[in-house]
Amino acid sequence: MEYEIRGGSFPIVICTLQEGETIKNETGAMSFMTSGMTMETNTGGGLLKGLGRALSGDSLFLNFFTAERGTQQIGFSAHSPGKIIPFKLDGTNTIIGQKNAFLAAEDSVEIEIFFKNKLGTGIFGGEGFILQKFSGEGTVFLEIDGEVIEHELQEGETLLLDPGHLAAMEETVGYEIERVKGAKNILFGEGLFFARIQGPGKVWIQTMPISKLAEAIIPFIPTSSG
Repeated sequence: MEYEIRGGSFPIVICTLQEGETIKNETGAMSFMTSGMTMETNTGGGLLKGLGRALSGDSLFLNFFTAERGTQQIGFSAHSPGKIIPFKLDGTNTIIGQKNAFLAAEDSVEIEIFFKNKLGTGIFGGEGFILQKFSGEGTVFLEIDGEVIEHELQEGETLLLDPGHLAAMEETVGYEIERVKGAKNILFGEGLFFARIQGPGKVWIQTMPISKLAEAIIPFIPTSSG
């Protein structure tokens, strides 16, 4: 498979497949395909796998697109302004992504739900508790909200983040969700939880999570006067 990413702040990845090659995506991301592609929709490995993806913010079903003849193309568009980042997996490396990050991947890439911390933290922690794990061999495309900052953490180096700003990380990076201390900090500060990440490994930080973009837009949405 070959690919090209276009579109600036409203990106699309255009994948070129040869006969017999298959790519999968979450439902709703496909923008166009040539006539020699066929589509099959299923849970991608059973109901439990589908439910796991649904818990991590994606759809219950996946679409599988296969080039039936010759050279075919298919395009997948991001759901919000930002970036599409390709990650090449070689069977030895694993990428952990934020929920809603998955856009598309070669059929050989495995997608699993990835939990961190206690269930209580997950219920109240919002973004950052339930993640997605990508492994196997092939290329996976992740959506990044806003701009992206790549940061290489050294052994023992630590960062504290708003959980929604952590877009992706290598599996070698340690990751925990911790509660903000102090009543005033909780009521008037940055929220209830921080994500504590520790090296070694690379992390990708997104500048405008879709949830914060929605919060910024809501005050400007007209409402009926009743």
